[in-house]
Amino acid sequence: MAAGMRTGSLRGLRVVDLSRVLAGPYCGQMLADHGAEVVKVEGPAGDETREWGPPFAAGGVSAYYTNLNRDKRNIVVDLAHPEGRAVVEDLLADADVVLENFKAGTLDRWGWTREVLERRYPRLVHCRITGFGTDGPLGGLPGYDAVLQAYGGLMSVNGEPEGGPLRVGVPVVDVVTGVLAFSGILLALHERQTSGRGQLVDLTLLDTAISLLHPHSGAWLADGTEGRRTGDAHPTIAPYESYPTQDGPLFIGAGNDRQFAVLTEVLGAPELAEDPRFRSNRDRLRHVGELRRLLRPRIARHARQGLAKALLARGVPASPVHSIAEALTAEQVRHRGMVVERADYRGIGIPITLGRTPGAVGAAPRAAGADTADVLAELGYTADDVDRLVAAGVVRRVDPAPAPLWPVVGAVVGRAHAPRTERT
Repeated sequence: MAAGMRTGSLRGLRVVDLSRVLAGPYCGQMLADHGAEVVKVEGPAGDETREWGPPFAAGGVSAYYTNLNRDKRNIVVDLAHPEGRAVVEDLLADADVVLENFKAGTLDRWGWTREVLERRYPRLVHCRITGFGTDGPLGGLPGYDAVLQAYGGLMSVNGEPEGGPLRVGVPVVDVVTGVLAFSGILLALHERQTSGRGQLVDLTLLDTAISLLHPHSGAWLADGTEGRRTGDAHPTIAPYESYPTQDGPLFIGAGNDRQFAVLTEVLGAPELAEDPRFRSNRDRLRHVGELRRLLRPRIARHARQGLAKALLARGVPASPVHSIAEALTAEQVRHRGMVVERADYRGIGIPITLGRTPGAVGAAPRAAGADTADVLAELGYTADDVDRLVAAGVVRRVDPAPAPLWPVVGAVVGRAHAPRTERT
């Protein structure tokens, strides 16, 4: 989408995305989806997730990278070079937000301490994402999603009771950190309206992991109850788990006594709701093994889609356990616009919908360095300046513009630079 045509509640916001891998790029993509102009700065080696495949998109870039970096302009700058850092300083001079997840101490070595950034760019919101934070016993140490799932206790409560700890099947710590970073940036921008000053938004994967421990964290803090693995069952609600049917597993979440009574009616066994063992949730949890034994054969007689529809129609939450393919082709998912399929791009839609300014899925991810020449020209660099920086290896550009990442009919138009609008 051309920058001058951008819509969304963050139109006019300028973001420098120095991050890589997942949490930071996902946050940057969310900002872009809602109208911010995001310039992604990659080093000469590029964001390593470009190579995290297969599968790869039509431009040889991984589907992993493509799913996190749409609608960003892209420049390649060597930050190890003083002139490369000068380029980024020029970007920061007119930016509202900078996103980064460098190893602790890296910015300090480049002369970009918090004090320096606050003095040079007093309105800049600086979002920093690290594994464990920058200080404390583990401050500055590296951490990936699965490492923090382990350290933060998430793996200990994920898996079957008789099995060992399991990593959650999606990078939940990274993804939620990206969402929290998005929220923190908006909080800082809101506060800036009053103070006129930016501030540090400090995110760690560790803090995210600990925040995700509910309800186990609350139970332990209340009386020392240790979290345990319950498979797909809930530790404090019954029945709240999947059951086999004629054609695959079905998840049923009867979260209260009324829903349990309706479930037993639909299954043709209303007497179960009056059984003293199952009258309340506390009773059902105490006798959960017996409850499963009685429910399983009754549920197994049904096809999963039909039973799910019957339960939902009566107000009992239920769903077939979908595969990824089933989820991404489900009618309601498509109705909500959560799968985007265009000639130039295929990806996931925008999970935050606003009534007047809903945002939009913009351009497909750009090749590394695709916008270097244009962005530098907008910063005041002459063509000779750019040629010299390219020759010195300080920046990299792509000439001519690269082919789009997905097979297309016609051309994919890169964004132009938007006229500056009033900042938040």
